[in-house]
Formats: sequence, structure tokens, C-alpha cells
Amino acid sequence: MGYRVAVVGATGNVGREMLNVLAERQFPADEVYAIASRRSLGTEVSYGDKTLKCHDIEQFDFSRVDICLMSAGGSVSKEWSPRIAAKGCVVIDNSSAWRYDQDVPLIVPEVNAEAVRGFQKKNIIANPNCSTAQMVVVLKPLHDYATIKRVVVSTYQSVSGAGKEAMDELWYQTKGKYVPGQEVEPQKFPKQIAFNVIPHIDVFMEDGYTKEEWKMLAETKKILDPKIKVTATCVRVPVFVGHSEAVNIEFEKPITAEEARNILREAPGVLVVDKREPGGYVTPVDAAGEFATFVSRIREDPTVENGLAMWIVADNLLKGAALNAVQIAETLINRNLLAKAA
Repeated sequence: MGYRVAVVGATGNVGREMLNVLAERQFPADEVYAIASRRSLGTEVSYGDKTLKCHDIEQFDFSRVDICLMSAGGSVSKEWSPRIAAKGCVVIDNSSAWRYDQDVPLIVPEVNAEAVRGFQKKNIIANPNCSTAQMVVVLKPLHDYATIKRVVVSTYQSVSGAGKEAMDELWYQTKGKYVPGQEVEPQKFPKQIAFNVIPHIDVFMEDGYTKEEWKMLAETKKILDPKIKVTATCVRVPVFVGHSEAVNIEFEKPITAEEARNILREAPGVLVVDKREPGGYVTPVDAAGEFATFVSRIREDPTVENGLAMWIVADNLLKGAALNAVQIAETLINRNLLAKAA
């Protein structure tokens, strides 16, 4: 007997990827339900070689489901996750709604799988921010070896992280630059995204950081170690899929670039591609559609004692969202923490 899985937000970028990942990883599901808002009722989505019709979230009976993968945004999750969890269904939520709740574990399975046991308090597990997920997968084995003191990260985040409308805006703005009369004004972004970069993701906070930058700090501390200091600059770039990060790390103990390379080669979920030659590194185009988190440009930082610099790239819709959610569900099963619905 397999499990019954509901994917809420099944018509969105991440929801569709969740269905793809469930099929690709041959998740032990007997039934998979695509759930969306009423306006998407009957919309067809792909699951492996099957086609599923979307159910209305208002009418669906979640008591017949074991796991709910939620990717419908923070406000929907705030309202619906507790209601679904109360029916005995474990909710794995991709929004930021529950990440900072002390009673909700924030999980990246390669980093803190043990913490998943805390889900029973609310029957909800949070998926981290896309940029945090790929970074902590790489930081964890290095932290275990040499203890990280401080991280400085600049992100280069693709437009798919802001949803389908954002991808459309990049596409039509780019096209509009070459076709007179088809120019597109910024709507989803505060400035033109085509042929541009925007150092602003989410809302500004009082200290001058954006909410996205704060998320990276807060989530790294919750997932990895509260003692690590993090400062981030998050930038939206005109790339469709794949987030990249330039990361500088300061350690308490000595660590060489070669040691880091060897440690990361053995790390779960990480692939090192680091040839010191033209093209000997990974870009977002290379990482799109891949499950791994890629690390390139590993080198020693001479400006601090025990410092390293590196380049981290991953598909933000996969490791940054859908893949990590499915891995959390797999972790629950592997640890015998999931009871099946009657």
C-alpha cells in the first residue's frame, strides 16, 4: 500500500515541478491529487504519463490524504495549512508562512533531517527559501569540518522564483526591445528586468535589508547553527531558471580550497564542477532541470583568516522548492514517522 498525496497549487511553477519530481523519483504514492483554486477547477496537469484534473481546494476532503505538498503562497498557506493538518494530513509548505514558527521544523534533508521529528506539534513542516536551501546544503559539510563563523553572500536569482507572471514579463520585455510597438512596462518587478539586474527582492525592512536577505539570515541560523553570522545581498537577474550565489565563508579553523573540494565531493546532494579553465564551472543554464546543487570556483580568500570563496548554483524550482519538499516526504517515510490515512 502506497501513500495518498495532494499537491496544492498544482497549476503554478513549483506545483507542476512537484508533480514531476514525485513521478521521476517514483515516490510510493497510490493516489496523487492536483488541488488548486476554484478558477482552476478541471485544469489538466501532468503527473508522469498520467493527466490529472485539478480539484477545488474548498471542496476537497483532505482527511483521505496522508501528505499535502503546499505551494500556493503564504496567505493561502496561513489559512489552509492548519485546516488540512487538523484532518491528520502532514503539510509540507513551500511558502514563508511557517518557516519562523518555533513549533514548525524547517528542513533541508541533507542538513537537518533529524529535526523533522518535531512536525507532530502542528503537523506542518516548512520548506526553506530557495536561496537558503542550496546554500546550506553546501555549508553543512564545511561547517562540520571547520566551523563557520560568518557568511557573506550575493545572490543572482532567476525570475521563475517570482512566479509565472515574472517569467512572462522577462520574455515579453526582451521581445519588446526588438519589436517596435511591443514594449512592456514593468509590472511584476519595480524596474525593467530585461537586460538589467534589480538589487531588490521582497519588501524593504527598517535596517535597509530586504525581506529576502533577512530570510537567508534567519533560515540559515534555524537550519544550520544560530551562531553563524550571515549578510546577504539578493539580486534578481534576467535568467529564467536557476539561482546562483557568490559566497564568502569565514571559518574558525583552517581549511584549504583542496580540503573543501574533497569534502564537497563526498557531500550528499552536491556536485563539484571546478576546473580552472574557460567553461570549467556551472551556470544556471547547466543546472536547470538537475536535482544536484553545483559548486564551482572554490578558492581561498586571502583577505580573512581561514576564508574561502565559491560559486553555488541550483535549479530554484527543484532543490529550491519542489525537490526539497518531496525529499522531506521521503524522510518522513524512511524514518517511519508517517501514518497512513484510514
